[in-house]
Amino acid sequence: MARFDKVEPLGGSFRAPLGFAPVAADVGKVYAVDINGSGQVIKSVDGTAARGVICLSSLLANGKPVDVMTDGEIVDCVAANGFTGIGAGVEMKAGAAGIVSNAAAGKSLGWFVQNWRFVVRLGR
Repeated sequence: MARFDKVEPLGGSFRAPLGFAPVAADVGKVYAVDINGSGQVIKSVDGTAARGVICLSSLLANGKPVDVMTDGEIVDCVAANGFTGIGAGVEMKAGAAGIVSNAAAGKSLGWFVQNWRFVVRLGR
């Protein structure tokens, strides 16, 4: 299960309420997210407006606050955690339905420094 490892302490994340009801299969997966018109975190629709990534460590209810990473590192990443095209040095972008992929056309989210460590640097 993927998990947050390091978060830049002065601005590497923000907290907002969930705008969707996660299911058990969402726990441990990494999703590109956006903020809707009500200020809630939703899975990115097409990846172009991604505001960060989430990685739920437990099942939360719709409306509960969640941490959104914009600058940090996520570890224990495997393809089953929602990634497509994992590999050291590979840049990851936001795609449709919150997918994080090397082939997506959305905003740059970061890159892998090892096959299991994802460095999040939103938009850089």
